[in-house]
Amino acid sequence: MPFSPPPAPSPLTRLSANELPAATKLDGRDGSNRSRAATCQLTATNDIEAVSAWLAEYAGTPHTLRSYRKEVERLLLWATRSCGKALSSLSREDLLAYEAFLGDPGEEWLNRELPRHGNNRRLFERALAPSSVRHAMGIVSGLFAYLVAAGYLAGNPLALRRRRKADRKPAKVERYLDHATWQFVLDFVDHWSQETVRDRQHFERVRWVLRLLHGTGLRASEAASARATDLILRRGNWWLRVLGKGDVEGDVPVGSELMQAYARYRVFNGLPAAISPDDASPLVMSIAGNHDQCLTSTAIYLIVKDIFLRASEALDAEDPTVASVLRRASTHWLRHTAATHQADAGTDLRFIQKNLRHASLETTALYLHAEDDRRHQATVIPSSKLGMA
Repeated sequence: MPFSPPPAPSPLTRLSANELPAATKLDGRDGSNRSRAATCQLTATNDIEAVSAWLAEYAGTPHTLRSYRKEVERLLLWATRSCGKALSSLSREDLLAYEAFLGDPGEEWLNRELPRHGNNRRLFERALAPSSVRHAMGIVSGLFAYLVAAGYLAGNPLALRRRRKADRKPAKVERYLDHATWQFVLDFVDHWSQETVRDRQHFERVRWVLRLLHGTGLRASEAASARATDLILRRGNWWLRVLGKGDVEGDVPVGSELMQAYARYRVFNGLPAAISPDDASPLVMSIAGNHDQCLTSTAIYLIVKDIFLRASEALDAEDPTVASVLRRASTHWLRHTAATHQADAGTDLRFIQKNLRHASLETTALYLHAEDDRRHQATVIPSSKLGMA
């Protein structure tokens, strides 16, 4: 059946019960996996209401909410339109099929003519990579576990999922910009036009956003929510208090050069260079430079994507390989770039772990590239030294 996205969004999910084919009872009211116990802790009478209750648990973390909402929308649409079942009727076999579907959704789910955002958008940019499939299935498993614990479902079909041992160590992080490419981006931005007021506003905002993300390793969502009151001066050093993914709190070091860049950005937007104790202005202000309104994480993402795309076009003729890298780069690449550059500079791995707020030191170790560089230089001997010149 050709895919046609649902037309109207609701507060937590863009689906509503009346958008599911009620005539065939696909709203989950009579799902075969519904718990028959009288102790359900939810008032939900159908799958949409139950899923909305689960999403409501993440209302305080917008980035997580968006990610989880996207995955559950995919599952609900696939279950009802492709599988012909309510979410609360899905079996283990159905979810094995869904896992395969995520890796190969078919052309009708990849309609490039549909917009990326809004009501009638496409739900896939491309087939998901294996790591993305695992991530999506982990979210779905969390949903089912919640609905079982709440007494809405009788069992979690993903509890039977086989735990796959890693066949190999995770590959080192490759989604980052090396020092030369990062410097090219900074130099490229410094030569942007500043003829009009709007040009200067955009230039100062871009200049600051790049330095903020690289200097702190923040996620776009973290940068969007950060305010001047989160900056703390302790023993002569500046720190940024961050509440990040999974509500993990941490302090990130802020260097003097970054504070100077922030002072410049503040002065341009009509704020004093020095921060007063009661100054709650956003670290990244709205497009209009509103002192009370933060720029959204989506806007930060789009600004950075635009920078990298424009830089890639400028570099395409001279170095198409690096231009291709820039075309793929995003805000999260800057987080990886920050960590990689810190590691290249010899920063203690434990400090980088704290800066990025990683739970595991093994995750942080994926940013170590300097040792590989030294091994490559020691191994690849110039032909002149081998007497082959």
